[in-house]
Amino acid sequence: MQTKRFTFIVTIFFLVVSSNIFSQKTATLNSLLDKNSEFVFPQTADKISKALNVKTVFYEDANEEKYAKWPMKTGLELYSGLGKDNMINEMFFTTSDHKPLVVEGLPFGLILNKTTLQDSKTRFSKYHAKTQKLGANSEFPGGSKLVFKKGKHYATLLFDNKNLLKSLGLTTELIDPAAN
Repeated sequence: MQTKRFTFIVTIFFLVVSSNIFSQKTATLNSLLDKNSEFVFPQTADKISKALNVKTVFYEDANEEKYAKWPMKTGLELYSGLGKDNMINEMFFTTSDHKPLVVEGLPFGLILNKTTLQDSKTRFSKYHAKTQKLGANSEFPGGSKLVFKKGKHYATLLFDNKNLLKSLGLTTELIDPAAN
């Protein structure tokens, strides 16, 4: 009788722990999205920081271009280049160090590490989405890139070689592929 009770308690404990460990994380972006789940531009770093309750990290790249990022406890990381007067007109969503966390609540209802390339092609076909294979020197070798324009935004979705969404970029202009 004691063994059955112990086994039952241990089983319940592991169910509770595993459901917390493997549960999906939700990005808390609601106040930064419009009624169509689209990111609102322009933004300021302060407004994003306040909405996410995360401190903005400012940095520069090798070309002295200014950037801001917001690493969240969910594992989601938002980052952006800073424009004139530090205004933000682009946003990129990824998981820190490309961890395999499933993160919901992204613009357009996308889910990192769960949304597939085929689902995205179907969902965004009405926006004339274009697919391109990623090369060996890309961030996701053997993966794919899907680009489309919806409303005022250009969206660039990057998929790994298993066709799972790894990164989402939203811009108001198409980014030249030759840009870093």
